[in-house]
Amino acid sequence: MAGVLLGGVIVPIVVVILVLVFSSIFIVPQQQAYIIERFGKFKSVQFAGIHIRIPFVDRIAMKTNMRVNQLNVQLETKTLDNVFVTVVASTQFRVNAQNVATAYYELRDPAGQLRSYMEDALRSAIPALTLDDAFARKDDVAFDVQKTVGNEMSRFGFTVVKTLITAIDPSPQVKNAMDSINAAQREKEATRQRAEAQRIQIETQAAAEAEKTRLQGEGQANYRREIANGIVDQIKSLQAVGMNINDVNNVVLFNQYLDVMRSLSESSNAKTVVLPASTPGGYQDLYEQVTKAMLTASETQGTHAAK
Repeated sequence: MAGVLLGGVIVPIVVVILVLVFSSIFIVPQQQAYIIERFGKFKSVQFAGIHIRIPFVDRIAMKTNMRVNQLNVQLETKTLDNVFVTVVASTQFRVNAQNVATAYYELRDPAGQLRSYMEDALRSAIPALTLDDAFARKDDVAFDVQKTVGNEMSRFGFTVVKTLITAIDPSPQVKNAMDSINAAQREKEATRQRAEAQRIQIETQAAAEAEKTRLQGEGQANYRREIANGIVDQIKSLQAVGMNINDVNNVVLFNQYLDVMRSLSESSNAKTVVLPASTPGGYQDLYEQVTKAMLTASETQGTHAAK
């Protein structure tokens, strides 16, 4: 009977001891920190691993996540040139491992406090820049905001890892105006390029026409030179067979006359060819007129030479 009673007392004691042992042991997962309080007063911060506490005396007041968190902020502000823009910024922050207790006891709403600092810093940075500068110096603005907010949040045990300006959006009216300006500038440049291309084309065409005219002139001169050389050769050939100069001239002029008539008759534009009434007898009149003109020109040149 006594053994039964003893066994009935020992079992509950063992159970209580086991409960106390297990309740005194706790495990902190990786990338977390537990804040331990003793009788409501801060005692210690425990990081990843197995730890022991005094049951009913020590309690886990807070389980803090040590991983990086991200906060997105969107606000409307005005640039230096009075353009209203919507700025979207993202900041990454985490609890400083050396100041876990400060982060827990100093700030009730870390995200809300960080948002306020971010908005204040952005409203101070963007109005100091024009719209074009805000786009061009977006990274500089993000760095200045991160530095300002990081200094403030470090007093409460938080570290600002990175701040990014992800968007700067003007109003739709401003976007349309900017698109119109860009389109006008591009059209202006395109017009300038087209005009330049047309100028080059005109200059090239003019140079080609000048070269064509020059070559045609040279060809015509060479053609006439060859005709003259042929006539000279023809005169020499006729003189070689014993003809006097008058007969030679008569034959040469007559051949030239026939060549001209042949060209006129073969031309695709010729409609009517007028010949002397008594061809080739009428040629005598033509010969006399040409000879008379040549003699007159020769006498005029002699008169001028005598003077």
